[in-house]
Amino acid sequence: MAFITYVLLAGMTLGIQKRFSPEVLGLCASTALVWVVLEVLALLLGVYLATVRSDLSTFHLLAYSGYKYVGMILSVLTGLLFGSDGYYVALAWTSSALMYFIVRSLRTAALGPDSMGAPAPRQRFQLYLTLGAAAFQPLIIYWLTFHLVR
Repeated sequence: MAFITYVLLAGMTLGIQKRFSPEVLGLCASTALVWVVLEVLALLLGVYLATVRSDLSTFHLLAYSGYKYVGMILSVLTGLLFGSDGYYVALAWTSSALMYFIVRSLRTAALGPDSMGAPAPRQRFQLYLTLGAAAFQPLIIYWLTFHLVR
């Protein structure tokens, strides 16, 4: 739902700025979809390489990667109301909140109870995987929304 809302909000934003064309909606949706697929594939590869035994499925990772759209929507709406300064403040706030949520959620899900006695390099790699997934979120949010706010 947030994905579709983001695409429609991008169309509305570009329409307000007199830069709308129907092709932009398709380009916006396909770009966002490609980034989600790449992110989920990277997370699946990282989980596989870290040999994590957890209950995380592809759909769980897809759900975690979909949380960024809420932050994107809030950032773009704030940018519409308060200009680029409001956009950057909202971007910083939503990005930090999302990073905190991703680290807390993925750490407990990926570093399950069987990793407590795991060797230190494996635990470190799992922690880096979690931190990398969290650090990647603000970059994607910025990349998909910076052109919408002037």
